[in-house]
Amino acid sequence: MNKLSSFALCSVLAATALSSFSGVAAPVSEVVKSDIRSASHKARDEFRNPQQTLNFFGIQENMAVVEIWPGGGWYSEILAPMLADKGTFYAAHFPSGTDVEYFNKHLPKYQAKIANTKGMEKTKLTGFHPKHATDMAPAGSVDAVLTFRNLHNFYMNGDEALKIALASSFKALKPGGIFGVVDHRLPEELDAEKNRNSGYIKQSVVIKMAEEAGFKFVAESSVNANPLDNAQHEKGVWSLSPTFALGEKDRAKYQTLGESDRMTLKFVKPSTM
Repeated sequence: MNKLSSFALCSVLAATALSSFSGVAAPVSEVVKSDIRSASHKARDEFRNPQQTLNFFGIQENMAVVEIWPGGGWYSEILAPMLADKGTFYAAHFPSGTDVEYFNKHLPKYQAKIANTKGMEKTKLTGFHPKHATDMAPAGSVDAVLTFRNLHNFYMNGDEALKIALASSFKALKPGGIFGVVDHRLPEELDAEKNRNSGYIKQSVVIKMAEEAGFKFVAESSVNANPLDNAQHEKGVWSLSPTFALGEKDRAKYQTLGESDRMTLKFVKPSTM
């Protein structure tokens, strides 16, 4: 990503209806397979493991779920149709009305996507930014807040930005709600400050700061781990697929390496405070 940054259907008839999206929410396994999703996004499934990841977080089709900074909508193509009928999907994208060129370029693209993609029309578009917009959803209203490869963006701008992102997530959740994190993992033996702008962040830092924000750490999964990635690249995580920031330099090596080594962490907001 840029810096700024389950069960089978019972019949062939049902499967066909889902492929064109009937407007009825479906289990994650079926949405992942469906034609709702773009081919380029499906091509990343081997590295991003959406079905296993969402099952680990415990996401169900009757939940209210926030996705922080959904970017081009990779996970939104799964979450929005999954939640369309029985649940609610909040996309806490970049805020409007700022002077940040990157935000102003990519927010309209996402707005067009949800307007023109079957299954995404019910998306509730909100804005989030540690300085400009901190309410990603009504306080205490959602069952889960998910962030995919985003916490490092806030961390790159200082601990305070990450603290605000965590506090805003905590505020949006109901007691007992889930906070799910996937992010590029910096090896614990490396210097955190020297690598702050690399796009990687230590798992220990995420857990410590999330717990300081009030979350309880529940479990980790290795589903998105990549032991081949040592997190030491000339242009940080953006050297790897799918960005290939080095262009043709070492491209074959990075294609073989795949996407980054990622932590997958599940937290909850305690039911009693």
